[in-house]
Amino acid sequence: MSVDTDSVELVGDETVGNAARAVLFAAITAATAPISVTHPLFPNVPITLQTFWVYLSGVVLGPVWAGVAFVLYLVAGTVGLPVFAGGASGLGVIRGPTGGYIIGFVFAAMAVGLVVHGLRGLRNPGSVSVVRLAAAIVVGTVVVYAFGGLGLMANQGLGVWDVVVLSAGFLPAAVVKAAATVAVA
Repeated sequence: MSVDTDSVELVGDETVGNAARAVLFAAITAATAPISVTHPLFPNVPITLQTFWVYLSGVVLGPVWAGVAFVLYLVAGTVGLPVFAGGASGLGVIRGPTGGYIIGFVFAAMAVGLVVHGLRGLRNPGSVSVVRLAAAIVVGTVVVYAFGGLGLMANQGLGVWDVVVLSAGFLPAAVVKAAATVAVA
């Protein structure tokens, strides 16, 4: 019995390309996550390039595939691959000081993609205005910090004011990463 597979297309080329780009963003994030700088005032939450990749994935991939990229990243780290900041991994990281931020990456990437591209398909990132890109990154930053803050409150027992003060300490690094994302886009 022979089967003719020449006319069968299980997945379209566009889907394959988007999936490959999502995997690439997850891999780049994983590769650069061990590179971190310890914040002098808040040593439990490192400064990394992860949010740069979150923002850029939303700009390049759009809301769906950027979300997929960071679900892959989250799953890879949760099952034990050393892809989180400092080469950490495991469910303990998700339950620790940075867990809320990592979960927030998924939703922030989707939010950035939604603001940049909307719901009708992907735009050329080069054709998106700087104002729209900046607004998308602000939204993404708010999402990351909101999830991170909720994680700190739930996992570390911090209060709202403590989270606000902690977050304020990371805003200068966030501004640098946001500007880099706009420049690359």
